[in-house]
Amino acid sequence: MTDPSKIKLAHIQRAAYVYVRQSTPGQVEHNRESTARQYALADKAHQLGWPKEQVVIVDEDLGLSGSGTDKRSGFARLTSEVALAHVGIVLGLEVSRLARNNADWYRLLELCGVTDTLIGDNDGVYHPALFNDRLLLGLNRPDTQGTSCSIFPSTGPVWTRPWSRFVPPSR
Repeated sequence: MTDPSKIKLAHIQRAAYVYVRQSTPGQVEHNRESTARQYALADKAHQLGWPKEQVVIVDEDLGLSGSGTDKRSGFARLTSEVALAHVGIVLGLEVSRLARNNADWYRLLELCGVTDTLIGDNDGVYHPALFNDRLLLGLNRPDTQGTSCSIFPSTGPVWTRPWSRFVPPSR
């Protein structure tokens, strides 16, 4: 997290949320270094200016697949707290791992942008309300992450005019 200049007093007055997750119980058991590095983000939040009592670790999703928020109560709680503007920064080891599908990821980005919530990982601190940061965060989604929808589906709808209905593709 090399650029703390985006962190303002308004952010530090709210909580820092550290989201800790591994997809399977096997990963939790065999990738202990990764889990320890994720928990260490609480110390990073303190170094960035958050008092230790304002750092919240969300780890109830450890060992759970990230296929949806219905199975991930921690991610749902994190998203709710962001929506309520209780969070100043969301920290994850890699921001692309915060959400496992694009719908959840872009919903979180939108909420962070609207509520002036930062997102941080080992590469930096991002503000989703800023165009360049939002672009970087949007490009930081590897193809291996499951997608719930695609902007350019191969057999998706064809728009005839911006104000009209779409025409289903011919098969």
